[in-house]
Amino acid sequence: MNKYRIPVILLFLLILGACNEEKIVFIEQEGNPTAEEILSKIKNADIFEYKRIIYKNAEEVEWVQELDLELGKVVTEITEQSQNGKGFTSGVATKLPVGTKIYEPSGGKGLVLIAVVYGEEIRYLGLVEG
Repeated sequence: MNKYRIPVILLFLLILGACNEEKIVFIEQEGNPTAEEILSKIKNADIFEYKRIIYKNAEEVEWVQELDLELGKVVTEITEQSQNGKGFTSGVATKLPVGTKIYEPSGGKGLVLIAVVYGEEIRYLGLVEG
C-alpha cells in the first residue's frame, strides 16, 4: 500500500492546484464581459451591444423564453455588423441585420431586450457580472 501513497498524494495536489488556478482566473475577471472576450470563446456568438452591456441571443435560455413579454418602446437600432470584438460599441451586432430595431419589454423585465427581425421577435439577455 505504501507504494501508492506518493502517487495518490501527487495526484491530489495536482487536482487541487488546477482548481485553485481556475478560481484565480475567474476572480481576476472584473466587470461585464466584453464582445472581444465572448467572441474569443464563441466565434459564432449572436450578440449585440447596448449601453456598454453585451446582449446574447437567449433562444436556448428556457426561463427567458417563459417570460410573458410584450414589446415596449424602441431603445436602439443595429447600425453595424461586425465579427471583430475590438470595435464593438452600442448598436453593433454580430448577426442581427443593420436596421434591426431593439425593443425594451413593456413594464421592463431587467436585462431582457427584444429584437424584431422580419416580424419575428428574438429575445436577448444582458450579460452582466454578479
